Amino acid sequence: MEHILKGAAVANAISENVIASVEALKAEGIVPSLAIVRAGEKPDDLAYERAAMKRAEKVGVRIVNEVFPEDISEADFLAEIDRINKDESVHGILMMQPLPSQIDGSLAREAIAAGKDVDGCTSASMAGVFTNEKIGFPPCTAEAAMEMLHFYDVEIKGKKAAVIGRSLVIGRPVGMMLMHENATVVNCHTRTVDVPSITREADILIAAAGKLRSVTAEYTNPNQVIIDVGINWDEAKQGIAGDVDFDAVEPVVKAISPVPAGVGSVTTAVLMKHVVEAATRNKDK
Repeated sequence: MEHILKGAAVANAISENVIASVEALKAEGIVPSLAIVRAGEKPDDLAYERAAMKRAEKVGVRIVNEVFPEDISEADFLAEIDRINKDESVHGILMMQPLPSQIDGSLAREAIAAGKDVDGCTSASMAGVFTNEKIGFPPCTAEAAMEMLHFYDVEIKGKKAAVIGRSLVIGRPVGMMLMHENATVVNCHTRTVDVPSITREADILIAAAGKLRSVTAEYTNPNQVIIDVGINWDEAKQGIAGDVDFDAVEPVVKAISPVPAGVGSVTTAVLMKHVVEAATRNKDK
């Protein structure tokens, strides 16, 4: 196993498989298509949209940009989601979040058809994660963390895994996905007492707290593999950094993913994989 677990090789391997699947679908007259739904012009949304479009171009997925004014009413926005749900030429929906304050985010997420929920944000998709069934799709970042472990041949079965974070986007779903592969999992959170004493016992540590460099060397052990999914703005260095204090932790663990150049690129590759899977499931119906 490599010591620094970079995401580019993982993303490229996923993309190669996606390209082959896209070509097979196009031979049958099916063009896998993703609708990117955005209300307004938030910089974070635009950055992720550009990354998704770049990956889509690479693998041959068609992008449909559904851009609405920031002041769109909730009723009009939900009507647009319903329209996209009914558009048979669109196989997946990526909705940029959070939405403007006049739109109930929960209501909007649940309006997305489960079969097109390629970003794993609906209750139906979450049920699929918890039951380990193909209902909707897992959240892309949670699956990207698992793809990193698989690509670098990290043994999961029978291992102790600690997840720092319990969000529905990463923490809880990745914990369930690890459990489905027979790891023994502990989810740590803001009310957990003495988190380092728990994480030090883990063979695998998923850092998903969303707090800049909050995971220090005292959280780790020399045989540990760390996947850092944190994306934080480091004001001092004017760049993004992870939840793990990389400089302090990297020398003392078995393997670690960096930020940037880690899970991020894998996330967009997983998104495209989900679009192709959605198109395939729709064809098989």
